[in-house]
Amino acid sequence: MEQPGGSVGGLISSPSAAPVNSTTTAMQRLLDAPSLTNEEVFNELLLRASERLRVLARRKLRGFPALRRWVETDDVLQQSMLRLYRALKQVRPATVGEFFGLAGLQIRRELHDLHRHHFGPHGVGANHQTDGESRLPAVAEDTEMPVGWDRLHQMIEALPDEERAVVDLLFVSELTQEEAAQVLCVSLRTVKRRWQSARLRLGAAIEREGHRDDG
Repeated sequence: MEQPGGSVGGLISSPSAAPVNSTTTAMQRLLDAPSLTNEEVFNELLLRASERLRVLARRKLRGFPALRRWVETDDVLQQSMLRLYRALKQVRPATVGEFFGLAGLQIRRELHDLHRHHFGPHGVGANHQTDGESRLPAVAEDTEMPVGWDRLHQMIEALPDEERAVVDLLFVSELTQEEAAQVLCVSLRTVKRRWQSARLRLGAAIEREGHRDDG
């Protein structure tokens, strides 16, 4: 029986996703192709990964609630994939897990650039008024969240590579632990161990953040 990914710091549960065995295998064959920047290979790779990448972009955009007034998921995804294409000229992922990790990095970079563009000193979002109030960028919409979404994503990005990859797959891409193990080519026990370690690190980071706010 497949288990959901779980939650980060008790914040969010990850629902089950469709099996990825065949997609993962097909993507791995494409990653093993002689040239990832060959247009046909890259387009086929994106076709196989499109739904997961859209989920990834949508979940990461959720971390920037003020941005959602100005950009949509497909806008973020399109620009991020251009970044990914350029990145693949410099870095060659060996596995499907590394590919999604690289894609997630490009999406985060695109969102940070968009945030600076819209909410910098001369950004239209920074000077826009709604009902007489300024919209604060990157503030969590859930008042029970102990930290803002933007800060949470920064904490995730600061995790060790192996743990961040697990968090990206379980928490962001909504894979089950079994699916994440397949994508990362590791055992289910390893995924569970990395997930537990990541949650402990994030919990400690969130607690430190709270202490700073109290001080």
